[in-house]
Amino acid sequence: MGRGGSAPRDTSRPLLHDLDERLGSLITALYPDERKRPGYARLARLIRESTGGTISATYLWELATGRKRNVTLEQLAVLAEFFGVPLEYFINDEVSRRVNTQLALAVALRDTRVRKLALRAEGLSSASLDALLAIVNEARRVENLERVSKQQEPPVGPPGP
Repeated sequence: MGRGGSAPRDTSRPLLHDLDERLGSLITALYPDERKRPGYARLARLIRESTGGTISATYLWELATGRKRNVTLEQLAVLAEFFGVPLEYFINDEVSRRVNTQLALAVALRDTRVRKLALRAEGLSSASLDALLAIVNEARRVENLERVSKQQEPPVGPPGP
């Protein structure tokens, strides 16, 4: 037994303690409008039709609600293929964080106003971009929205072709 009367944690096997959260994030990113989000039966059918893999609606619900965590690598591969994420998303915290940052950006860009703001900022000087970021950060603070940390921001790379 480890400290506090608990058994020592075996770190040699990946723990899927937050599989439900990761699966929920993917479902929300793919279907942001709750009213249009498919039920688990339809989602299971869509997974089968697009990947050829099978996961029952009940089992999908159990995974998404945290009632089950015993998932095979093959089932994770089917989920990864359907949602378009690397298999490691489900078992590696760093990969999960990186993918979630990219998903948040994709979800934000679905909003026409966010896209227009980003497109209109193209070509502005660094000083102007910094000023716009300061304004957006202040607006987020005023509206009591979660602060975006440097870790959550997508990596900045060289401009595309």
